[in-house]
Amino acid sequence: MTEGARVVPDGCAAGDASAGTPGASGIGRDRGCGERGDLIAYGALGLPLAFAALPIYVHVPRLYAEGLGLSLALVGAVLLAARIVDAVTDPLIGWANDRLPRRRLWIALALPALGAGMLGLLVPPAGSGAAWLFGLLVAVSLAYSVASIAYNAWGAEVAATPAARTRFVASREAFALAGVVLAAALPGLLGDAGMGGEGAGAGAGVVREAEVSAQPADGAPASVSDGGAAGLARLAWAFLPLLVVFGLWTLWRAPAPPPLAPVRAALWRGLRAALGDAGFARLLAVFAANGIAAAIPSATVLFFVADVLQAEALAGAFLALYFVAAAAGLPVWTRLSQRIGKLRAWLGSMALAVAVFAWAGLLGSGDLVAYACICVLSGLALGADLTLPPSLLADLLARGRERAPSRHLEAVAPIGMTGDARMHDGAACAPTLEAGACFGWWSFVTKANLALAAGLALPLLALLGYTPGAREAAAVGALAAVYGFVPVALKLAAIALLWRWRDAIEPGGWRASPVPGGVGGKDLRGEQS
Repeated sequence: MTEGARVVPDGCAAGDASAGTPGASGIGRDRGCGERGDLIAYGALGLPLAFAALPIYVHVPRLYAEGLGLSLALVGAVLLAARIVDAVTDPLIGWANDRLPRRRLWIALALPALGAGMLGLLVPPAGSGAAWLFGLLVAVSLAYSVASIAYNAWGAEVAATPAARTRFVASREAFALAGVVLAAALPGLLGDAGMGGEGAGAGAGVVREAEVSAQPADGAPASVSDGGAAGLARLAWAFLPLLVVFGLWTLWRAPAPPPLAPVRAALWRGLRAALGDAGFARLLAVFAANGIAAAIPSATVLFFVADVLQAEALAGAFLALYFVAAAAGLPVWTRLSQRIGKLRAWLGSMALAVAVFAWAGLLGSGDLVAYACICVLSGLALGADLTLPPSLLADLLARGRERAPSRHLEAVAPIGMTGDARMHDGAACAPTLEAGACFGWWSFVTKANLALAAGLALPLLALLGYTPGAREAAAVGALAAVYGFVPVALKLAAIALLWRWRDAIEPGGWRASPVPGGVGGKDLRGEQS
């Protein structure tokens, strides 16, 4: 408990313990409080990173299933196997980030590899199979993890107050949603139908194979043939300049994170320390349950629109509507979290998502207006999922830094101190939560959620008799149930866990009375819980 901590409505107090003093951290009032230029520069990299993520989990399964003839079960198994590799690499990357806490350097090294990997994944040569898919998924995931873990840790460290941490996360996610909208809309616009011509270039071989093998029952051309493979190939080439421009914007113009001394903890000790923190472990568990619930619709949405709604041509529009609604919801959830606390705002968004997806499971052919409403409402709920959990994690990290001395390079350790020892007022303190390790686990769970959703939902659909293009009532009903009702059950579990563990995840903050511009996590006496 930090006595005398002040409630700072919207800014930073120089020298405040939670903000860090300029002399110790390199973050002063101008660089850690969320000024517009800093927010935009930091958030810019979110666009190409999110742009890369959506095709992997939404378009790639269908590209390789319909365009290259792999079975749904095999594609799901490959996605799951690639995430098993992530089970090792993501936490290792987080640990390495703490050993060498130079966030900009890690990002600069990762972005070229990400661009090359995306090109290979989205423009596969004719005849590519499961081995190609697995190898490229691992390569892209590795580069994506290196960049995103360093980027997320940067955002958690550069912000000086709880309110500013939410704004930095919201900026990152606003750019990310713009990237997702672009990635959702461009394949159709850049495909054969959108370009007014036939597939050409590196993706033409896949397009010709798709034209033979991917015809739905009603005889209309499938999306893989009329814009899928060719659109994804062109999307890959469009991704490269976006990566360069927005990556350089963040690396050059964003406020620098505080200089930190390397963490000397052994590998397992460093990773175990993060999971050993009750607040982080419980937040991560809630994040996992909620994330799987959100990922199941992502893995099945194209099949749902094509075969339940029978409106395949509108799939891109529905995805764009969903993500635009999420972007519109970001300032709403940011402001609401300042008034009622981040945890309570997140609970409200989960309740909204439960109501919406229960409705989605009841839809059938032609229910387009209803589904558009569902896209808007579930998109609004997504805005909270994107902003509030990382902001809660950043608050946990800040509270950990307050409990022990910082690792700022300017702080000189007493002679003879080694390893993970920390000194405060002459006494040894427990190690703090380290941003790299925490975001390593966070990144792993994020991708594991998506892979588990695909690895479980797609084989489950095959088991229930669904195949792409099916029109039988039983098969379509199974698809609607998996798309709508399974996420509801998982969301309810996440709500129960979040409420049960509320004191560990947001100590005191969820009880706080509304405070204009409030900062969550401080009670009415102004004490840090």
